[in-house]
Amino acid sequence: MKKISVLAVTAIVAMGISATSCDSKKNANLKTAVDSASYAIGVNTGANYKENLKTLPGGEANVDALIAGFVQAIKGDSTKMSMTEAQAYLQTYFVEASAKESSKTKEEGKAFLAENKTKEGVITTESGLQYKVVVEGTGAKPAATDRVKVHYTGTLLNGTKFDSSLDRGEPSEFGVSQVIPGWMEGLQIMPVGSKYIFWIPSDLAYGERGAGQDIKPNSTLKFEVELLDIVKPDDAKK
Repeated sequence: MKKISVLAVTAIVAMGISATSCDSKKNANLKTAVDSASYAIGVNTGANYKENLKTLPGGEANVDALIAGFVQAIKGDSTKMSMTEAQAYLQTYFVEASAKESSKTKEEGKAFLAENKTKEGVITTESGLQYKVVVEGTGAKPAATDRVKVHYTGTLLNGTKFDSSLDRGEPSEFGVSQVIPGWMEGLQIMPVGSKYIFWIPSDLAYGERGAGQDIKPNSTLKFEVELLDIVKPDDAKK
């Protein structure tokens, strides 16, 4: 129930926000040190977790409703919704919201790939992988059992960059069979010295599980890949 705990923290955030918006410090009636400490906790927590309000799936959080729920709980009033009811509702809500978001992401990827395959220079393989040759190398093509050295940049369809060996300042090395299926297939198409652009459907990428904070479930991904070398066993030991 990680997301429920996040929302619980967000309720505390709302108290910090309400202290600065609905009831300014001037009107907070801070008569004692405890009053000021309470106010400070709200401000501190609100500043640390304010961004969580933007991550509620399904739309922007209703801050007024969130504050009302927090006040209800802290006063022990369960007339509108008990803690058990709240937890049950959130379980259902997050599962349904996640499913809707995942479905939307998948459909957006399908629509993109359908249009992209009609563009000049874009080749679509039998699996659905799409690629475009930027530079065609003259070296050997790696096999599934090989280890390769590459430079790459990965982005979402909206242009958000989620990973780049170029940003790290050094190429990456890995086995061809150790990466996502789209990479595994694509690398074996490329001669050494090539630079390709790959558009990888979600089922050839991270599928329904997604990856990290940036790659949502069912995301279609774009990679610019430069195959620098096939790493020989002796080179890998150095």
